[in-house]
Amino acid sequence: MLESGMTPEQVQGFFTRSDGQYLFARWGRPVVPVVFGVEDATLGVVKGAIEAVVALAGHQMAETDPELGANLMLFFFRDWAELPKVPKLDRLVPDLGPLCDRLQAAGANQYRFFRFDADGAIKAAFVFLRMDEHLSALAAEDLALAQAAQVICLWSDRAFADTSPLARLGERVILRPDVADVIRAGYAPAMPVVARDPAHALRLAARVG
Repeated sequence: MLESGMTPEQVQGFFTRSDGQYLFARWGRPVVPVVFGVEDATLGVVKGAIEAVVALAGHQMAETDPELGANLMLFFFRDWAELPKVPKLDRLVPDLGPLCDRLQAAGANQYRFFRFDADGAIKAAFVFLRMDEHLSALAAEDLALAQAAQVICLWSDRAFADTSPLARLGERVILRPDVADVIRAGYAPAMPVVARDPAHALRLAARVG
């Protein structure tokens, strides 16, 4: 587990996609979450995790988004077939039906979809969690924290394919220190909201160090 002094190559790996493209993006507007498919007690846990990660980033939350109402939508459900039945969701997520068919065929238990503004900053994110045995076995706090971390930035599609953004510290589960450091660095006021040049990773690494 890395606590500081990450190399530029390690930072670059967080945002280099499987096609070789480097792409970093952060939220360009306050985050307004809404959660579907959970009980009231869990709702507070999920929103608390989002608030914690947004605060870590030094970003803001708001009561409403002037364009979308809510711009971070989290869906908890049992079967991918449920999603296309959600009213108007297909207007926000293109080709929702075929997407759910592919995810069902792949046995996927989670998927994240982002929308961007004209400058490339994140303006909305959709988190879909099919509560299979694996996800259902996780504590709500841990699942919520992991999801909040994965939507605060546009990470590479490979960033957390093999490792979780979380780590265990004694009896507690926390955000991995290296992940937390990169989030803080990426949201520094002097850093760009969007970056496509791998040299951006050098600046992130310098701030982390």
